[in-house]
Amino acid sequence: FAWKIQQRDMAERGHSLESIKASIEARKPDFDAFIDPQKQYADAVIEVLPTQLIPDDNEGKVLRVKLIMKEGIKFFNPVYLFDEGSTINWIPCGRKLTCSYPGIKFSYGPDTYFGQEVSVLEMDGQFDRLDELIYVESHLSNLSTKFYGEVTQQMLKHADFPGSNNGTGLFQTIVGLKIRDLYEQIIAERAGVPAEAAKV
Repeated sequence: FAWKIQQRDMAERGHSLESIKASIEARKPDFDAFIDPQKQYADAVIEVLPTQLIPDDNEGKVLRVKLIMKEGIKFFNPVYLFDEGSTINWIPCGRKLTCSYPGIKFSYGPDTYFGQEVSVLEMDGQFDRLDELIYVESHLSNLSTKFYGEVTQQMLKHADFPGSNNGTGLFQTIVGLKIRDLYEQIIAERAGVPAEAAKV
């Protein structure tokens, strides 16, 4: 709800708070019946949740976002932080990443989701300076980028888009790169080109 207000409908589309609430309530039965059940079949899911950095937060301006990635999918290697398969908690704020209150926290680790093995990457908080995102990007692996810094470049290119300073924009960018990579690998396989050659 907080994401819809600040990131989409009010910021991007100019709707009033009352109209957003009414719209959400009107669409909730359809969401529950047709959209929400699809999560169990998805290879990647982005969940937008309340922050855990601010106790009893009621404003919803800071978001916690999870990227849930299914394991064992052909051509899809989940993104990981530092060490694949480990459980990691990382607070990168300091000399290399500017963070105002309440800061930023990343988490990564294995989990289960609808009875399936997944890797979960989580970001809580928001970036103050997108140009410093390269520091975070350098600690993530399996991003499906074509060059070092491509995630940061894409985020900077769309810096005025809603969510560009938090995990919604970061994880949507990463999923976009993953989709491109999957597409290229599937096309290469159909053409009989080895997967590694297709990436060059």
